[in-house]
Amino acid sequence: MQDKTLIQEQFGKNAQAYAESKVHKLGASLARLVELVAPQADWRVLDVATAVGHTAFAFAPHVAHVFATDITAEMLALAKKETAVRKLSNVTVEFADAESLPYANAAFDLVTCRIAPHHFGDLAQFLSEAARVLRPGGTLAIVDNVVPGGYAGDYVNAFEKLRDPSHGRCLTLTEWREAFVTAGLTVTHRETLDKQMDFGFWAKRHDAVMQRYLRAMLLHAPEAARAFLRPQQTAKGITFRLREGIIIGRKD
Repeated sequence: MQDKTLIQEQFGKNAQAYAESKVHKLGASLARLVELVAPQADWRVLDVATAVGHTAFAFAPHVAHVFATDITAEMLALAKKETAVRKLSNVTVEFADAESLPYANAAFDLVTCRIAPHHFGDLAQFLSEAARVLRPGGTLAIVDNVVPGGYAGDYVNAFEKLRDPSHGRCLTLTEWREAFVTAGLTVTHRETLDKQMDFGFWAKRHDAVMQRYLRAMLLHAPEAARAFLRPQQTAKGITFRLREGIIIGRKD
């Protein structure tokens, strides 16, 4: 079970980095998610684990109202600030726990959650809560890092957790489909998008010693994990690959 205090501490002290992160702010999965969901003008939307609000802001121009929620005060403060800067009158930023959502049954047309579920202590409970607050026929749209099956996936998860102790576990795309079905949701779309990561930016929250550990784990990964991560040494530094899954489901 993930310690929510640890999650709040990790995300709180790195909130500004998430505001500046190109992967979170400008990643291809953000525009793709909006395209696939095709939001409607009368929809009420709940964005879970919004961080600094990137996903909520992407949907806001297309819907009636977005509730941008998180458990980290520093993230919420930045999201509120950006909401004011953008003059978004249809975005409400507030605290909400992903595993105990403070909203009525069938309150939303769409629930979104992007690049966050691998931090949740009880993913099944989050999916159950998301299904509960969706209206019949409503949509759950998830983006999260996914891993290959077997040892390679375990290695990638260990690599991520060494860098971020609040990391729980990334699933395979197959595990995501099964989790949706268990929550009573019909999967209507699945796809993956690769993203190129800059090791220097990814690891900069740590001191030089920890960065050496992370670099060694990346560059000397076993064959299957290395084939997934694809580390590359260039004149500008080290890059590697992560993969995001987009999973969209409907509440029947």
